Amino acid sequence: TMAAIIGLEREQVLDICELASSEGVVEAANFNCPGQIVVAGEVKAVNKAVDLAKAKGAKRAVILAVSAPFHCSLLKPAADNLAKELTNVVIKDSKIPVVSNVNADFTSEGNKVKELLIKQVNSPVLWEDCIKKMINSGVDTFVEVGPGKALSSFVKKIDKTLKVSNVEDTESLYKTIKNLGG
Repeated sequence: TMAAIIGLEREQVLDICELASSEGVVEAANFNCPGQIVVAGEVKAVNKAVDLAKAKGAKRAVILAVSAPFHCSLLKPAADNLAKELTNVVIKDSKIPVVSNVNADFTSEGNKVKELLIKQVNSPVLWEDCIKKMINSGVDTFVEVGPGKALSSFVKKIDKTLKVSNVEDTESLYKTIKNLGG
């Protein structure tokens, strides 16, 4: 299972995971934005982490309705299956570099992209670090494509000065194009 912990720092959540691991596997799975980290693992250990987070003063610590403990070591078998599926897939070098949520770094090498796709299955999502990497590289405009605005809200919590748009239907697409000067 997974749980969102709101209002604690990274180191506090990592310490909590270490303490709660006496009950089983529990790891930081998503570093979304300052003060919002998701943990994943075995039910008993995640429940213990939630209790510890509340005791340490978390604003909120809630179990998430998910189908699996994503982005943690328990998904290593799924990563291995993906690796097998990608064995004969050729990913060409990209013309535009992408930032991997595994290492928060740019890459355009096809083989590296494949390696990182596999690793992301059972590695924590470094969303906050990815956004900071792009900001430090001069990016100041972000467009979230798909339903909801969760990622956009994380971006705004990382840096309120950034321009953020959402595209989830035709109307919002046209609005975003207009806002971007198109």
